[in-house]
Amino acid sequence: MELFGTAGIRGSVTERMTPELALRVGQAVGQDGPAFVVGHDGRVTSPALADALVSGLESAGVDVARVGAVPTPALAHASQGRRGVMVTASHNPPTDNGIKLFVDGVEYGDDAEARIEARVGDGSDPSAWHEWGSSSSHDTLPAYRDAVADYARKHGASPEEMTVAVDCGNGMAGVTTPQVLRALGVDVLATEANVDGHFSARGSKPTPETLTEFSDFVARSQSDLGFAHDGDADRIVVVDGDGSTVHEDTVLAIFAAHYTRASTAADPVVLTTPNASGRIDEQVTDAGGRVERVRLGGLHEGMARVRDGGDRDTELVFAAEPWKHIHPVHGGWIDGVASAAVLARLVAAESLARRRADITERPYRKDSVDCSDDRKAAAMDTLAERLPERFPDAGVATEHGVRLTFPDDSWALVRPSGTEPYIRLYAESDDVDALAGNVRSVVESAIRD
Repeated sequence: MELFGTAGIRGSVTERMTPELALRVGQAVGQDGPAFVVGHDGRVTSPALADALVSGLESAGVDVARVGAVPTPALAHASQGRRGVMVTASHNPPTDNGIKLFVDGVEYGDDAEARIEARVGDGSDPSAWHEWGSSSSHDTLPAYRDAVADYARKHGASPEEMTVAVDCGNGMAGVTTPQVLRALGVDVLATEANVDGHFSARGSKPTPETLTEFSDFVARSQSDLGFAHDGDADRIVVVDGDGSTVHEDTVLAIFAAHYTRASTAADPVVLTTPNASGRIDEQVTDAGGRVERVRLGGLHEGMARVRDGGDRDTELVFAAEPWKHIHPVHGGWIDGVASAAVLARLVAAESLARRRADITERPYRKDSVDCSDDRKAAAMDTLAERLPERFPDAGVATEHGVRLTFPDDSWALVRPSGTEPYIRLYAESDDVDALAGNVRSVVESAIRD
């Protein structure tokens, strides 16, 4: 049984992420410790799955603090000093759901997930009747909101003269981002801030295509900035005051440069993933730091490696993959609410236009090619052979998919999605459409064969 993808367990609630599986995962993960905090997002199926999960935990002898409907970063914040489970499918459609596991504010790594997967496969017997745990209800949102606002105040300048639009997307951002920004003094225009498990306003995944109406609203309202979140508020998309979507790697580069310059360490490190733009390397290098890359979904393992490296001159200042940011001083989890709060203050200190002016934004493209889960492994094996043959002038790395790097510093990356039935294709080049089109033809051929 292969349960975990790049972001926990995720899938259809009728075929994969069923109450039965939630019960079994609860029984399995309950063997890891005596106390857990459990939260869920606003999906229609999340309360029932959380109930099944808690039943499994209690039957394993665990005491559970139930925090109800919260964003994933709020659950992660509450898991500090103990373990936590979040029921969410993040940006997936409402037909899906999932489970993310945390310990002391950090998502489970590969080894821990493998341990849980083995236990689920083997089955777990309940504890003796008199050893079962109990559950209690807690409100963790006020403490989380205060922590984010306090952290953001350490960066940038007061945003009291700013107007910021926030598209909560019917997700859990509606109970956090507008409130945190208002605490910082921002004039907030919140849209779709009601929690709706059907995601009636738009899809849970914020993209330039799904944010057309919001982008128009940002421009019409003369907002200085716009933020949009996914269903559990760990992702963030940034919209400029003119209604244009700011490329996710440009946002990452802005944060990376800021945190690198703010560091007093001799060796500030920014951690990111193979699909992230070279503009990040340029900004971090100019600021006096360096970039390390890890596989998608592997940020937490990379963070542990940097921190455990033993070099006291090294400081991990920022860790991110496109759309998802970890602010290490704030906490070890992906946090779109913190990103909104910090960026608002950074833009208050120096305009977004001025910050973007220093960043080289080469054309970037991301495609998704349909590929069933059972075809992914064979297709990637074929691509490891065919892509180097098709592009003999490129350097090839296969550690995180197949990455081609060309003499002019353009590049392309092909990798299987860990959560959806796609092969992902990323490319950055002055002629990105030609590069992506040529790579895509090879990918489609490999999937058909």
